[in-house]
Amino acid sequence: MTQPVEELVAKLHEHLETTQSLPVEREASRWIGEAEAVVSDLVYADVEAAVIETRVSHVVELLGHVDGTGDDDADEHVRAARELAERILEAVDA
Repeated sequence: MTQPVEELVAKLHEHLETTQSLPVEREASRWIGEAEAVVSDLVYADVEAAVIETRVSHVVELLGHVDGTGDDDADEHVRAARELAERILEAVDA
């Protein structure tokens, strides 16, 4: 059973938002924070698939700048966020 895109977007946002309370290196924090801001506008919003695709593609690009955060828990949240972003893109492209 596949999850609705809205649920995936909410989980993506949750992973990115969680990193804000962790000791993340400054450079990584900048990219993650920007990605979180892009996703926050999509949470519980009624937007077209094309808008979701554009914004989540941007999130993938932003997270591509994060090689590590300096915190194992934050690294795991970033990894999960990347996977969710890819799942979202596959879902809206289907």
